[in-house]
Amino acid sequence: MYLLQVQVSTVAHDSDSSYWYLPIAIQLIFAVLFVAVMMGVTHWLGPKRNTADKLETFTSGIKSHGDARQPMAIKYFLVAILFVLFDVEVIFFYPYAVNFKELGWSGFGAVLMFIAFFLCGFIYIIKKGALKWED
Repeated sequence: MYLLQVQVSTVAHDSDSSYWYLPIAIQLIFAVLFVAVMMGVTHWLGPKRNTADKLETFTSGIKSHGDARQPMAIKYFLVAILFVLFDVEVIFFYPYAVNFKELGWSGFGAVLMFIAFFLCGFIYIIKKGALKWED
């Protein structure tokens, strides 16, 4: 009895070759095509009823009056930007809290230096009066 030995050839690919990005590229192409086709189909098949109410600017039921280009206090934007800045800085405390035993004294010194920079920025904001609402 003869045994037939079949040798399966496998293509060995390097782990850092661009071959492994092919599925991601295919998925990205399909996603873009899907979005484009769905937008085209809804535009083509969807109802087109341009009434005066639909073409009017949406104002939440409040009648608009005057010009929309009125000056607005910059304090709202300044407080929002400062909140985002300090909120992101506070997020950096979480990795330290999780790994504080492994980081040891060098990690503690790094966090103290980070807190010092954090407080310098906060004191600078207070001294400049960025959080004062009264003019």
